[in-house]
Amino acid sequence: MKILFLSSLLMFILCSFQPVKNETLVQKAARIHNAVFTIDTHCDTPMNLTRSDYNLAERHDAKSTGTKVDLPRMKEGGLDAQFFAAFLSQGARTEVGHANANKKAFDIIKAIYKSVEASPNLAQIARTPEDGYAIEKTGKRAIYIGIENGYAIGHDLTMIEKFWQLGVRYITLCHTLNNDICDSSTDKKGPEYNGLSPFGVEVVKEMNRKGMIIDVSHISDSSLYDVLKITRFPIIASHSCSRAMCDNPRNLTDEGLRAVAKNGGVIQMCILSDYVKTPDPYPARDSARAVVRAKYNNFENLTPEQESAGWDEIRAVSKKFPQNLATVKDVVDHIDHIVKVAGIDHVGIGTDFDGGGAVSGCFDVSEMGNITLELVKRGYDEEQIRKIWGGNFMRVFSAVLKGAKKQS
Repeated sequence: MKILFLSSLLMFILCSFQPVKNETLVQKAARIHNAVFTIDTHCDTPMNLTRSDYNLAERHDAKSTGTKVDLPRMKEGGLDAQFFAAFLSQGARTEVGHANANKKAFDIIKAIYKSVEASPNLAQIARTPEDGYAIEKTGKRAIYIGIENGYAIGHDLTMIEKFWQLGVRYITLCHTLNNDICDSSTDKKGPEYNGLSPFGVEVVKEMNRKGMIIDVSHISDSSLYDVLKITRFPIIASHSCSRAMCDNPRNLTDEGLRAVAKNGGVIQMCILSDYVKTPDPYPARDSARAVVRAKYNNFENLTPEQESAGWDEIRAVSKKFPQNLATVKDVVDHIDHIVKVAGIDHVGIGTDFDGGGAVSGCFDVSEMGNITLELVKRGYDEEQIRKIWGGNFMRVFSAVLKGAKKQS
């Protein structure tokens, strides 16, 4: 009897160490994608939410509508959380211009709340990292709020507190043009301050004090280094790529990647095709887009109706002259490079969907799992993918909140 028992025990032990039936790479990627907390830190979907005919709870076709994000497609793509950016094109730097930008920011935030609260069974506004994890467990989508362009602040530092109270958790310091905070990476007039303005220095300090995440996407190299000299907490680039992989001023140099990593921050990989891979010449498309931008004053100082009409025309141009998109493989080439230069703890995902973001294989939010599949094909393990898809960003998010709380 004893021998029989020992034989059975030995058989049990041997069976316990037999390899599990092999998964295909597709099955493995799907399992990991479902297991990890996934967050995209930048989309411009609120531009659609200000339209009365856009229902966030309905599934929209990306090809026919040109839109990239809605709640059903988030679920299909296994995306647990999304930062909705209140985007402000840079307008006149006057008292009236700042007042208009400020009002528009509040109006967009109101539209975000209205859209999310209209679908209580599908989504919920989140304000902390803990909120995101808790909402994910209910099967809903967690919606965070950011502001793209510190133009919304005007010259009033108290606006940072007011936006904070409404749930805004990051502010991108500028957009495509210089503003009163800092130099942009793409202003054709060149640098104005060679970094942060004196007011911009105070903005960084106040964001630290409040616990607002500082977003350095769009800002110039010199502005980035000024921010890093002043900030007490980690920063993010909510939607940026590697300049070594695609030579575009919107992307970060290797020196910039290392500097953000040294700060403890994170670079959220953007999938806007022109930032991922240098585009081939397409003069007909470029000319058509230029005509629309000129017609709508480069999207500056527009009414909501004018802005909606302008973006509809931009989408029509894109449909008439389809872009030769970069691919998911190109995206992960950037991730590989960022990991090599900055480390696995300093890279994430920030698509820029509905603001131009899209690549072949990840054309809208329903295809997010294809990024995970490519990561798995390249040998990234579950823990590394967990960091890329949200762990790194949520660490920074927590560090900023805790740092502000300690100093208050």
